[in-house]
Amino acid sequence: MSIDKVLLNRAEGKCELCGSTEELSAYEVEPKNEAIVVCAICLDLIEEPTANPNHWHCLSDSMWSEEPAIQVMAYRLLTKLGSQDQLEMLYLEPEVQQWAEEGLEDPNQEPTRDSNGTILNAGDSVSIIKDLVVKGAGFTAKQGTTVKNIHIANSEAIEGRVNGTRIVLLSKFLKRL
Repeated sequence: MSIDKVLLNRAEGKCELCGSTEELSAYEVEPKNEAIVVCAICLDLIEEPTANPNHWHCLSDSMWSEEPAIQVMAYRLLTKLGSQDQLEMLYLEPEVQQWAEEGLEDPNQEPTRDSNGTILNAGDSVSIIKDLVVKGAGFTAKQGTTVKNIHIANSEAIEGRVNGTRIVLLSKFLKRL
């Protein structure tokens, strides 16, 4: 996609994700159809960022952009890379967060459900329904423990903090609060 002059001026003639000045093009950030400027390397890696995770160290700078479309792309890429530490630092306005999450949804993926069949969403709070031994962490997550601000890992698991440690929990052992 060709770059218009306004977009190129905003980007100061460089990739808005990594800062490269080589082989620039516009990239539409769905579903709002706002464009950002990306280089050929970023463009090749956007759909599958784990193919070269070292390239994305640049996101630690670009995630602080004031442009919502750049924030959305940084959020999506960090999510696909599993960079939880950086995601926890990244603050997005609610409408920007919603936009970012819309682009991550796989229409064929089943929703994550708790033990009662209730659909879980990112940011929900859940309660653990039975004692769970946490392998590798050396503690047991006790029944009744509340896990706030969860992240959806897949259709069967969530990520959250228990006793200050980020762990993955199977949704069949959780109840939404």
